[in-house]
Amino acid sequence: MLFTFIGFAAGALTTLAFLPQVLHTYRSKSVEGLSYTTLITFSVGVLLWFIYGVYLHSWPMILANGLTLVLQLPLLLMKVRYGRRGQA
Repeated sequence: MLFTFIGFAAGALTTLAFLPQVLHTYRSKSVEGLSYTTLITFSVGVLLWFIYGVYLHSWPMILANGLTLVLQLPLLLMKVRYGRRGQA
């Protein structure tokens, strides 16, 4: 029970760490500091952790990585959309 709580707490903290970046990017419409390589590599890694969590039936892993993917997708989409503005 204690370790399940630790897993949920760790997942919540690491997932919520992306929320300020998503909000900042949305508000500023600036994606200069975001790297495609980092966004894609991280997203694939999180997807694999999600799949592994499903395999293990580990709700802390499933929820944390599922929510992290939900936050990563808008960052990647904003990188595509706002990144084109700088190219002309």
